[in-house]
Amino acid sequence: MPAARPTPRPPLAERIEDHRDRAWCRDEAVRVTAAADAERFVERVGFAACLSDSRRPGPSLYVAVCGRRDAVMPRHVQHDPEASLTWRLKDDVMRRGRIYYGKLGRGRAMFIAPRLVPHFHALWGVRRSDEASVLGRDARAVLKVLRAEWEMSTADLRTESKVTDGKRFAQALDALQAAMIVVPSEVLYEPRFTYVWTLAVGRFPDQLRKRVAREVALREIARAFLVGAGTTVRGELARVVGLSRADAGLGNRALVADGTAVTTATGVYTLATLAGS
Repeated sequence: MPAARPTPRPPLAERIEDHRDRAWCRDEAVRVTAAADAERFVERVGFAACLSDSRRPGPSLYVAVCGRRDAVMPRHVQHDPEASLTWRLKDDVMRRGRIYYGKLGRGRAMFIAPRLVPHFHALWGVRRSDEASVLGRDARAVLKVLRAEWEMSTADLRTESKVTDGKRFAQALDALQAAMIVVPSEVLYEPRFTYVWTLAVGRFPDQLRKRVAREVALREIARAFLVGAGTTVRGELARVVGLSRADAGLGNRALVADGTAVTTATGVYTLATLAGS
């Protein structure tokens, strides 16, 4: 017998979709067209994906560049002007260094507003005292070189770290990004394409040294998402951020406790200011 298809989620109320249109720049009138726009967008929403489209929940720079709620990434992105603009804006924002950018939980490339960097770090960051037990040998070798040189291109970092196997090197960099230790600081296209890598603490020293309790981090990340989403349905926050459902639930229930949200159904949380409208 064939497996049953998952039950589709019911559509959101139009007032909630309208709220998301305004908050997530899914409207032609407020779409993102420049790096400064992109920075203000991330500051407002707290965190956003880079190149995800309308098929994934949550704020996205690509969707904000398109300025419409039904934006779908085309198959041939190299010929798509909206995808190209998003990529250029990502490079500009990364280069300017005012917004945190890197691959976090489950390999998601994400922008984070500085105010939320301590909260993400409380959940995913690896402190120096824990590096030996958490990071693999390749990641530690790459990190040792970066701590000595501070900034280095991909090719030079591979050579100096002696992690010359491409797959192992990529995994090491992903692990260091996920631990919020290393970030890309620049991308070069000439004479050949390469990223330049640096230590995250060099760009966000105050935020990465600030201690935040785990329960506070969950609550404030949930708050940032709910303020933009208006309503979050079961599993949505977990999927957007890469949290477990249990942790997402803790964050959302904390918002109910402080009066920011109300529970309108099992696993569904709505901003208190929108619940009665």
